[in-house]
Amino acid sequence: MAFPHLQQPSFLLASLKADSVNKPFAQRCQDLVKVIEDFPAKELQTIFPWLVESIFGSLDGVLVGWNLRCLQGRVSPVEYSIAMEFLDPGGPMMKLVYKLQAEDYKFDFPVSYLPGPVKASIQERVLPDSPLYHNKVQFPPPGGLGLNLALSPFEYYLFFFALSLITQKPLPGALHIRTSDCAYFILVDRYLSWFLPTEGNVLPLLSSSPGAPSPSPAPRTPAMPFASYGLHHTSLLKRHISHQTSVNADPASHEIWRSETLLQVFVEMWLHHYSLEMYQKMQSPHAKLEVLHYRLSVSSALHSPAQPSLQALHAYQVLAALVLFLFTPARGEPFMPTEEHVLVVRLLLKHLHAFSHSLKAEQLSPSAHSHAASPLEEFKRAAVPRFVQQKLYLFLQHCFGHWPLDASFRAVLEMWLSYLQPWRYAPEKQAQSSDYQARCVSERWAPFVQENLLMYTKLFVGFLSRALRTDLVSPKNALMVFRVAKVFAQPNLAEMIQKGEQLFLEPELVIPHRQHRLLAAPPFTSSFLSSWPPAVTDNSFKVKSHVYGLEGQDCKYTPMFGPEVRTLVLRLAQLITQAKQTAKCLSDQCGESAAARPFLSWLGFCPTDTNGSYAANDLDELGQDSVRKTDEYLEKALEYLCQMFRLSEAQLAQLTLALGTTQDENGKKQLPDCIVGEDGLILTPLGRYQIINGLRKFDIEYQGDAELQPIRSYEIASLVRLLFRLSSAINCRFAGQMAALCSRADFLGSFCRYHLTEPGLADRHLLSPVQRGRTASRAQGPRLSLRFLGSYRTLLSLLLAFFVASLFCIGPLPCTLLLVLGYLLYAVAMTLLTERGKLHHL
Repeated sequence: MAFPHLQQPSFLLASLKADSVNKPFAQRCQDLVKVIEDFPAKELQTIFPWLVESIFGSLDGVLVGWNLRCLQGRVSPVEYSIAMEFLDPGGPMMKLVYKLQAEDYKFDFPVSYLPGPVKASIQERVLPDSPLYHNKVQFPPPGGLGLNLALSPFEYYLFFFALSLITQKPLPGALHIRTSDCAYFILVDRYLSWFLPTEGNVLPLLSSSPGAPSPSPAPRTPAMPFASYGLHHTSLLKRHISHQTSVNADPASHEIWRSETLLQVFVEMWLHHYSLEMYQKMQSPHAKLEVLHYRLSVSSALHSPAQPSLQALHAYQVLAALVLFLFTPARGEPFMPTEEHVLVVRLLLKHLHAFSHSLKAEQLSPSAHSHAASPLEEFKRAAVPRFVQQKLYLFLQHCFGHWPLDASFRAVLEMWLSYLQPWRYAPEKQAQSSDYQARCVSERWAPFVQENLLMYTKLFVGFLSRALRTDLVSPKNALMVFRVAKVFAQPNLAEMIQKGEQLFLEPELVIPHRQHRLLAAPPFTSSFLSSWPPAVTDNSFKVKSHVYGLEGQDCKYTPMFGPEVRTLVLRLAQLITQAKQTAKCLSDQCGESAAARPFLSWLGFCPTDTNGSYAANDLDELGQDSVRKTDEYLEKALEYLCQMFRLSEAQLAQLTLALGTTQDENGKKQLPDCIVGEDGLILTPLGRYQIINGLRKFDIEYQGDAELQPIRSYEIASLVRLLFRLSSAINCRFAGQMAALCSRADFLGSFCRYHLTEPGLADRHLLSPVQRGRTASRAQGPRLSLRFLGSYRTLLSLLLAFFVASLFCIGPLPCTLLLVLGYLLYAVAMTLLTERGKLHHL
């Protein structure tokens, strides 16, 4: 594609748009590479927004773009390789971004397409608590539409890239595509590896880099004042760069801004989604004010006997009240992430663990926090606690509370467990001398556990509440319980969590927080460092700051190893035991169903189950191997729970007996736990758990007129209706004669009672006393039922009998007589057996 050097930008854009329709994908990419290399930034800035939208799709989801979320190498190898080469962090597209970045161009991004909490905050003139949005909000001119963000080319590109995961809906044919094989997932991994490197202190540079980026322009003054929650700091890394004495001393000072921007964009676009209630809680200025009170009081006790400035505190209170007055969040539908969204977030968390813990031993020492540390090292220390922790906690809470109670929750579960185990992704793993030490969590991870206490404890309680409401007989649900129990049962992890809870619950060094307004000095004259160990005090302060920062100063903390959670664990252990028994019972039923079905039932001579009360389960599809897996998962999960919470076999046996888990003699007929009320049986909470988990069930039987049952799938509807009219006419015409015959005491009366009365009607029991009066008033006399002739099975059996008779040269009429004679002999024998059974019971 050849363009004159002095082409107008509008003509260049029009030519590229025309080529996007007429030329194949490979040729279009080659032309784009040539355009990026040949044209100056002034002309490229006009095509940049169109190019970004044509790649990642429109923000409203109408335009799909290159459909990176469904592009796979094994399906479309040519398009895949071209797209990956073009969008690679060292490829042509990123060269275009840097080319425009050097000229300090700005591009408008609509605020209306930002995540819900961010959009609501900006629309209410409250600046979100993230440096990513500072000095970027542009108010519309007269007659304009909506608010915009003035983004740099790098920010604009990343905003579209990150939001395409949410705005672009997958195509119908892409439901069975593996996320890890798609171009989008692999691009995320490449960007993380490039901009958040785990090795070295300098980011990789492009060979054709236009040079060091220009200094950032002065912050723009917004047309309308913004209020903000908390104390917003400028960029940590930019503050560090401003203190660098020589730019040549550390080349990373020129490039570290890319890492910070990428992480902030990914976190804001992917994790800043939760319900309105969580949004209000996180943005509440009262919670921020309580944290400030706590920090001021602790700081006064630890570092200075002088009282802090009450004027500053009063000013902060006025600001918080003003923010509360201005803030009214917009209501909308709750956001529901997809499994693909969760998998990409898990990839981000795994790489962040490798990135944050890639510091060497000498860099982890306290002396490493001096001014000599590189910007990338400082960023590694601050990445997770500053940018990720709070939003990930709220995102996980939202998923735990809104995700369906099915096996798809496994994606959320694995994302959570990945964050809880940074030692799995640390680049340097210490060699262990034994298998126990290899599985033991090192003490070096104790600070991480303590500073993420709520991630372990509160979310564990949330998982317990979900597990108690799921069907543990399902192998997929049993696997999730096993995974959580296995992770938390790792040696030394439970002790670390318990130590963190002790640090949070230990008494404070100052007066209680409800009296913190006095801000009194500590009641001792000598140095308090001699009486209070500095290390313990510092750890306690970190744990308290973590909990209060996420839940507020007035939070009600439930200890993970306290009596309330222990009760939930005991209940889960009891349900695991019941689920194991139920899985075994279902396996036995599946194995016996085919063998126990009599052959005469296929000929229509034996009664069939017209109630259809068999409860299906995924065990039916997976067979005996599924039962083995379920039993193995539940057995190991129960073992791990007993290790964590120190449960003895005697406790489990006592709980099982107290909750009524013992079964009756046959082990299959016990009803759910319930009480008898005025209107019948009422389920207890235990009974509801038993039904939800498939542990017990009621034997549902049809209690009405057998002739009026719904037509079954194995019956001919028109024939059943015709036979019903015929039998009703016969019963109405000969009702008196049939009653007289059935009232006789001889063999003929017994024979007529066997055929003209409903079997088992006298012995049928009602589970609900409400229906007893209605059933008692409905007295059914002797009657004839011909409905069995409308069954496909009966007609097929008759046709088979006539076909076999024809093979022996027996005509239809003799065959009919033989069938009638055979049935009469069968009926006589059943009549004699029935009468003998009645005499025996008498």
